Amino acid sequence: MTTSSGSHREEPSTTAAEREMLDGWLDYHRATLMWKCEGLQDEELRRTALAPSELSLLGLVRHMAEVERYWFREVMLGEDLPDRYVTDEDRDGDFHVTEEATWAEAEQVWRTEVELSRQAAAGRSLDLVSKAENHHRGEVFSLRWVYTHMIEEYARHNGHADLLREHIDGATGE
Repeated sequence: MTTSSGSHREEPSTTAAEREMLDGWLDYHRATLMWKCEGLQDEELRRTALAPSELSLLGLVRHMAEVERYWFREVMLGEDLPDRYVTDEDRDGDFHVTEEATWAEAEQVWRTEVELSRQAAAGRSLDLVSKAENHHRGEVFSLRWVYTHMIEEYARHNGHADLLREHIDGATGE
């Protein structure tokens, strides 16, 4: 599928093996989030739809950059990394965008984190157990679970992105 700006969103295979299927669905949902942000200006990407929610498209992209970083690199690989947007004082800092927050910065961080996530997963068994525990649940996770969770996380937030985009300029789509 080609989006309005000409970028490509690959439909996942309906008959692929498990790993290819998981990669396909995760990439599909990553591309969907980018599609929902396409062609908008920083001010539009910072716009929220319904008070008191602070949810914005820019905040969703920043959040997904944090989520990619956390699950693939911090939990799976056990890397000790600082948060990009979240602080001890503001646990939802990824969602709290200010006038200084730009698409250029958020998109670059997100693209970098996606690429690093791909590298973190490449060549590893889906049965691989994480080197670190999740700090909320105190459990370890298989790479398969992380893929499944990431697909769920993107799918949920892409639903939010649908509503936000429609509120901004009336654009709708699958």
